[in-house]
Amino acid sequence: MKRLLVLACGVASACMFSAAHAQSSVTLYGVIDNGVEFQNGGDGKVVRATSGGLFASRYGFKGSEDIGGGIHVNFQLEQGFSAMTGAAANSAEAFNRQAWVGVSGNFGEVRFGLQNTPQYIFLNRELDPVAVMSMGSPMLNFNSLTIRVNNAISYFTPTVYGLTAQFMVAMRDSTTKPSNGLQFYNAAVRYENGPFRVAAGYEQADNATGTSALRVFNAGASVGVGDARFYLAYHTERQTDDSLKRDVYEASGSYFFSPADQLVLMYGYEHDRTGQGNNAQQIGLTYEHYLSKRTTLYGSAGFIQNRNKAAFTLNGTSYAGVAVAPGSNTRGVILGMVHTF
Repeated sequence: MKRLLVLACGVASACMFSAAHAQSSVTLYGVIDNGVEFQNGGDGKVVRATSGGLFASRYGFKGSEDIGGGIHVNFQLEQGFSAMTGAAANSAEAFNRQAWVGVSGNFGEVRFGLQNTPQYIFLNRELDPVAVMSMGSPMLNFNSLTIRVNNAISYFTPTVYGLTAQFMVAMRDSTTKPSNGLQFYNAAVRYENGPFRVAAGYEQADNATGTSALRVFNAGASVGVGDARFYLAYHTERQTDDSLKRDVYEASGSYFFSPADQLVLMYGYEHDRTGQGNNAQQIGLTYEHYLSKRTTLYGSAGFIQNRNKAAFTLNGTSYAGVAVAPGSNTRGVILGMVHTF
């Protein structure tokens, strides 16, 4: 009996020790963003209900398991949807935004699967005060951005003396031809020192057949002065078949005139490098009032002046703007609410 008791205590202790080094957690989270929008793209006025004017509406699961030695196994599953209708952003996919598993530790983090690119999660927030979101951001309306990719392998470095970086490649699969090899590359680096931040990144995305590639370079710098922060950003993109060549320049600033109120002003210029003169410029404005840590009221407005055959529109964060007649000016405003959980 005594031996049995000792054995039972030993087994219980082993289980407790194992549990202490294999603790796991799963979190349900989400964002609901709804608003009412007005736009005029030159072909008539449109008033409509929209979801995703400032943040993309989504829900997801994320979790982490501590397997000991400072190592964690992490995962994330995320689906986008319209909070106005309840419809999935892509009903053919169970998780159309993220579906990855990875490992993190003192070495940084590695992820495998469908995931957001370093450009989207790491660099955009260094380009302007709204992280390239809302119709007020020229960088959103003038850029060709790869937001997320399938079959991705990424590595995030730890922060060393204010310097950190993210790297990603993505593999081809049966939906692309040729059906093997690499199709996408993205790398971004950021340095932060007190109120000063600077970041840059490069991206290359091949088309499905491998006959042409979109090459993108972004750089941004900002400095904080009291309750204000000022940004300068540059974007250039080239399609290797010469069908697309453009540069984008943006200057912007934000100001907290109270702890719950932020005002953002942005100006951007798009220069068509194909020689066709399809240039454009935009002025944008975004205001956010934080009702609580989880709920925000916002308003965003933009005006784009298109030249020649340029037809840029005012996009929401997760939806396209109205069709614009070539060379026509477009203007719009949205009022909305965001709640996170």
